[in-house]
Amino acid sequence: MFKTGTVFRGTYFDAGPMGSQAHTALGILRWTWKTCLPKCIPGKELPRVPLILLHRPLCSSQLVPPLSPGSSPAQTVQHGRRELTIQSLAEMGFSESQAEMVYEAANKTRCKHDVPVLTVLFSLGLNPGSVLKILEKCPELYSLNEAQLQQRVLNLRKLGLLEGSLQRVISHYPRILSFPVKRVNTVSRLLREKCQFTAQQMADILRDSPHVVEEEPARLEYMFQYVYFRMGCRQAEMVKAKLFRLSLEELRCRHSFLERRGLYQTPDKKGQTLILNPRLKDFLSVPEEIYLTDIANATQEEFDVFRKLVAREQEEEEQDEEYSDDDDDDEKDDDDDDDDDDDEVTQRHMSSKKKTNQRAKMPERH
Repeated sequence: MFKTGTVFRGTYFDAGPMGSQAHTALGILRWTWKTCLPKCIPGKELPRVPLILLHRPLCSSQLVPPLSPGSSPAQTVQHGRRELTIQSLAEMGFSESQAEMVYEAANKTRCKHDVPVLTVLFSLGLNPGSVLKILEKCPELYSLNEAQLQQRVLNLRKLGLLEGSLQRVISHYPRILSFPVKRVNTVSRLLREKCQFTAQQMADILRDSPHVVEEEPARLEYMFQYVYFRMGCRQAEMVKAKLFRLSLEELRCRHSFLERRGLYQTPDKKGQTLILNPRLKDFLSVPEEIYLTDIANATQEEFDVFRKLVAREQEEEEQDEEYSDDDDDDEKDDDDDDDDDDDEVTQRHMSSKKKTNQRAKMPERH
């Protein structure tokens, strides 16, 4: 840590928060410079190296090897990797204890060299403390390569998660970087095309409920249809209520409880009801205690009993569906047997008819 009034190579550093940030940034820059340039390109060769080759090492962990005599920089550039050590992590801004934690976790995932996820997360402007928390929540990120991570971050930006929102989502739910681009795009396409959310509404859903990328598309679509048709709510209301933060079971339970108590009514075709329904966000995006006291006017015991009844009804419905499927299969088998019997009878009839015709055509003997 620089003291107040310290001048380092012509730069004045303050000991306040900005000074601390400058110190961290300087440490990362120093580590990157030591890692990439001095070992990669001799000083006398710098004028010959294209600017793009100098820029690339400063934003990634891929190193450029020394130039071979008689060859151009473009011909001799190959990828190298630097060994990951506690010292290298400390130079990036991690404290000693943080560096040890990252080093141990990286070794468990067999990452003995520089970890691409560190480069990507630091490029998003996250500090070492936030990076450590992200990796503790989702250690799978250690095993991903830089190209995968950069592609997934870029895709999230394309879907509307801009600066600030992107960092918050990754910090809160880092697993979103562990899903392939195809999976995330499948969910976003469902929200846009089948659920008819706007681009901004879809971005808000990803920001407020990033775990939707884990859900099965059919389940998400059913949840949307339940709220849209059964409860008569529109897309804007769903986004404000942060609908997808709740499970489908909890959604149905809260809605059915209000409905059976006469506090919620499905709108008619004109969108009208005989009673004033509570707003969706007032009973979905609130804790259960507030839901019971302010909206349902019920006790916790009553709601617990109702929840058990709903669970039992759900089990019975699933069993009925299973029995119905079995009956359909049996009926199909019976139909197949009947068809076989009909074919056999038809064949006998045709054979008998053919013999009769042959007898009729035979000349009479005199």
